[in-house]
Amino acid sequence: MTPMDPNTVRQRYLKYFEERGHSVIPSASLMPENDPTTLFTGSGMQPLLPYLLGEPHPKGTRLVDSQKCFRSGDIEEVGDNRHTTFFEMLGNWSLGDYGKEEQLSWFFTFLVDEIGLEPERLYVTAFTGDKELGIPRDDTSADVWEKLFAEKGIPAERVVIGTEEEGAKRGIKDKEGERIFFYDAAKNWWSRSGVPAKMPAGEPGGPDSEVFYRFDIEHDTAYGEHCHPNCDCGRFLEIGNSVFMQYKKEADGTFSKLPKQNVDFGGGLERIVMARTDTPDIIRVNHTPIISYIEEHSGKTYGKHEEDTKAFRIIADHMKAAVFLIGDGVLPSNTDQGYFVRRLIRRAVRYADALGVSESGFAAVVRPIVSMYEGAYPLLKEKVELIEKAIEDEERKFRTTLARGMREFGKLKGDTVSGKDAFQLFSTYGFPLEMTVELAHERNMMVDEAAFHQEMEEHQELSRKGSEQKFKGGLADASEVTTALHTCTHLMLAGLRKYLGDHVHQAGSNITQDRTRFDFTHHEKVSRETLDKVEEYVNEAIQKGSTVTTTIMSKDDAKQSGVEGSFWEKYPDRVTVYEVKTPDGTVYSRELCGGPHVESTDRIKGTFRITKEEASSAGVRRVKAVLHEA
Repeated sequence: MTPMDPNTVRQRYLKYFEERGHSVIPSASLMPENDPTTLFTGSGMQPLLPYLLGEPHPKGTRLVDSQKCFRSGDIEEVGDNRHTTFFEMLGNWSLGDYGKEEQLSWFFTFLVDEIGLEPERLYVTAFTGDKELGIPRDDTSADVWEKLFAEKGIPAERVVIGTEEEGAKRGIKDKEGERIFFYDAAKNWWSRSGVPAKMPAGEPGGPDSEVFYRFDIEHDTAYGEHCHPNCDCGRFLEIGNSVFMQYKKEADGTFSKLPKQNVDFGGGLERIVMARTDTPDIIRVNHTPIISYIEEHSGKTYGKHEEDTKAFRIIADHMKAAVFLIGDGVLPSNTDQGYFVRRLIRRAVRYADALGVSESGFAAVVRPIVSMYEGAYPLLKEKVELIEKAIEDEERKFRTTLARGMREFGKLKGDTVSGKDAFQLFSTYGFPLEMTVELAHERNMMVDEAAFHQEMEEHQELSRKGSEQKFKGGLADASEVTTALHTCTHLMLAGLRKYLGDHVHQAGSNITQDRTRFDFTHHEKVSRETLDKVEEYVNEAIQKGSTVTTTIMSKDDAKQSGVEGSFWEKYPDRVTVYEVKTPDGTVYSRELCGGPHVESTDRIKGTFRITKEEASSAGVRRVKAVLHEA
């Protein structure tokens, strides 16, 4: 068969769906725009959520892309054969266009006929339904899968599994041709709020159907008595998931069919390559330059010893993720997104030291990584020197911190390192627990690992609550109040530009039902007098009953006509332009925006008030504003 690598699979996927009427759109940044609910772009669906909720996309109703993704929650999972923090998600979407028959048939054909996977190695899942909520079992997807397997001469028996636990108890009866498996909402339902019972009124959601590839390896009973498609032992690998946005939850708790039903597909690029090459190790398929660098500078061989292999994987994943995050503008720091870049680099340095990698500097891996991706992501090449310098500076800073941490460790007394001390070494000096354990053993000391994990859980719980408080709500909440505040926020930016100057641009936003928080570029404090003028500008637009319209046009035309916008390079060649215009023709706001807006400012209830103005960061100011009831 033709050799396959990630670049080949990506190109073939985009071409395959382009030939089926899909418009190729660029990857969004790893830093979400107009989505304060999360720190990073973690899925292909995330940047397209406004369009899945009804906004028209400037490129039409059939879309395809390969989206860069970063999932900070997987940092601790990296080290096994399938977890990475950075990955690419192949995606195709139907915005009220085609449905299950086309989607499942196309993906199956792509995998088998275009990529060359053996259909005998493929297994699929579907939603088992929820009788209490009146949501039927997804037999439509099962019917399509049964037909597709039959066309390849493969029997496809259906099995109702239910939960993962039930799957581990029952397992697969391969000899009976079991291939289509029904799971509950925990595995085969998608909505932003989770399972159907937790969805709020008005929220859309629907069943999904996953495709798994089977490796010929033995089941590890540490993950349950028997193996099944959703088992985590590594024998089965999920390579794609088709979400069918069919339902909306009503106020009485029932579910109704959406007037336009969407398809949202996501498939792991690297995982598909793993399946195509029959390689149950994600690091081997797309991290070769980093592995080669580590082998050269450590004298060790990847895959030879388990602990060394784990270190190789952590370094490879973390350095690639750091390169992409810095390329998208996230520099190492102690807060927000920058904290994770710092953590990635420092964790990689520590594992490199454990492998005995000579101190030649991790910046040396930047150019090999960039060369792997410059065809798909040319922006990396433009920023290669910035990326190298950021990694070089961070590694130098960490080695200084590391030396201080070693001094602190030397001060510890007794025969046990307490959980508090171990966590202090971790949180302040970047010592991973395994490093503290190793150092302790060298001094015939023990480490209270249980207490360390307790400290870690308490820290993560506080961080999680803080993150939820900081990033809850926003444009992911499509309620009427939030939508009204979103329109007000754009009007406020227009007012700020009118009274402060054209140097003012959006630098970030967070919009909930309670208030809007907006960051903008400006070098000094904004006076209360100016803020009052901006308030008056917004309220005037509201009181005049301005209409809100969206127009799709070319990006070049939008630029030339003076449309306001930030991050122009992240937009496709056709863009959505939003405009607020009074009946007498006065334009109050005209910007790039694909998010939800009121149809008319008559729908905005209350008076707009700016309640606070403060510094956000160097050259960036922050305002908070509310809608007071009239």
